[in-house]
Amino acid sequence: MLVKAKVGRSIAVAVAALGIGFCSVASAQEVSPEQLQAARGALDALGITAQFNSILPDQAELVQSQLLQVYPNYADEINDVVTSVAISLASRRNDLEQEAAQIYAKVFTVDELKQLTAFYASDVGKKFIQYGPIASRELSQAGDTWAQGIARDLNQQAMAELTKKIGTAGGAPAPQPAQ
Repeated sequence: MLVKAKVGRSIAVAVAALGIGFCSVASAQEVSPEQLQAARGALDALGITAQFNSILPDQAELVQSQLLQVYPNYADEINDVVTSVAISLASRRNDLEQEAAQIYAKVFTVDELKQLTAFYASDVGKKFIQYGPIASRELSQAGDTWAQGIARDLNQQAMAELTKKIGTAGGAPAPQPAQ
């Protein structure tokens, strides 16, 4: 846990020191620096890449744990080495930011990216980011409940109508509702 906190702080400092640049990455569809800048703004407003912040610290903790199982008497050395290597890999986080910007720049126009940035940077957009997943989950649950009620009522009412129409015609038993 100590390594995770130490690596996390170190990575944050390294990324801030390196800055997040907008180097053009060769791809099938080239994007302009303006597209990349607009995409970066949208990504920042959305906070999408924040979900990746724990990857390196989590992996460092995992490697440290595995090494400690093999070399339990070298905890301090393992901690130092894993922390040092993890910090040296922190600059690769910028690659992920650039890739994310490339992806968004290919999907959205500069104007659309600016609109996304404006919305998600607004109070309403921030609230949507925070509470949207909760509302979506509750909406999904409401939809499931509604579907169950509709299925029940459809079955009951259809059986009632069918019973009225065919009754016991020809000596056949009246239809029974599905269980």
